Amino acid sequence: MGLPEEIKRIRQRSLLTQEEFADAIGFSFSTVNRWEGGHAKPNMAAMKSIKAFCEQNGYDYAPVEEAWLDYDANNN
Repeated sequence: MGLPEEIKRIRQRSLLTQEEFADAIGFSFSTVNRWEGGHAKPNMAAMKSIKAFCEQNGYDYAPVEEAWLDYDANNN
């Protein structure tokens, strides 16, 4: 599964809208929308926030991290 799908999976598993997920991790709705649309890659600060969100909610962060390391927003 690619990075956009992994981020969306975490968000949907939490039953959150993009706006609610963005608020939970401290980023804007438009940023989360670009990540899920494959138009941007989260930076290190964003990944730390996503990791903290996963840990707080008992989600496995490893698939998200692996997808992030392999992701190239310019070729997806």
